[in-house]
Amino acid sequence: MSHNHAHGHTGNRNRLLIAIGIVAAVLVVEVVGAWLSGSLSLLADAGHMLSDLTGLIVALIASIVAARPPSDRQTFGYQRAEVFGALINGLILLVVAVTVTVGAIGRLVGGAEAEVQSVPMLIVAGIGLVANAGALLLLRPAAGRSINMRGAYLEVLGDLIGSVTVIVAALVILFTGFVPADAIASLLIAALIVPRAFLLLRDVVRVLSEAAPADTDVAEIRTHIQGTKGVVAVHDVHVWAITSGAPVFTAHVVVEPEVFRSGRTGELLDELSGCLSAHFDVEHSTFQLEPAEHAAHEDELHR
Repeated sequence: MSHNHAHGHTGNRNRLLIAIGIVAAVLVVEVVGAWLSGSLSLLADAGHMLSDLTGLIVALIASIVAARPPSDRQTFGYQRAEVFGALINGLILLVVAVTVTVGAIGRLVGGAEAEVQSVPMLIVAGIGLVANAGALLLLRPAAGRSINMRGAYLEVLGDLIGSVTVIVAALVILFTGFVPADAIASLLIAALIVPRAFLLLRDVVRVLSEAAPADTDVAEIRTHIQGTKGVVAVHDVHVWAITSGAPVFTAHVVVEPEVFRSGRTGELLDELSGCLSAHFDVEHSTFQLEPAEHAAHEDELHR
């Protein structure tokens, strides 16, 4: 079983390495193509691919780093590296979106039409479409088994949509001579980038500020714990995440005196941990069990 699990990790890394190679090659082709054709939408798609390349590299690093054990210095391991990678990725996306939007608006309202070579633009975008489709098929089998791989799959899917947008713009210019189609396509790509950038940065801020994960109902967890036999009250509840999908929970639990007298503390701790793991996907939970007389003067101890 452990062999299969390790084999799965190795397979995922190999898929990511191949996808990274494909995206990096297409990125270079699109930058050169944008320079030769004068296409802003190709440049926008290249910027989109730069961000996605960053995301794929982060996914690869995460798959490697996640296997490293915790240490005395990094007591939770190195999972938060993924969060810093997402921060860099989100900032890159915002810079690309703003730069493309300013350039597109300048072309649309500037009066003078930019010269765009539709044939090179179409060829390069076609290469991007084929390459992205290949990377998508490569990552698809693993996307259903791993959150990390699903994120990488969505990165490439965004690239494919960008390539389709550029192809449509190139065809419009080729058959109608409507050059502003390039600037309009670049605005559409920027519009696709901005929501994703804000979602990434929102998740980063939530993790770094140690806010409770969006899908975690703290009140419901408290109710579950209070409903456990032997529990009197719950206080000092804290829920945060080391990285996306890795919530951590701590709480002080006031219990009936009988729990201590009968030696049921270990059994109760197992029950509480199992409850959080089964119902709320919280694998790392810490409980401090307290008799009622201790809880009564705890506020004084915390002053």
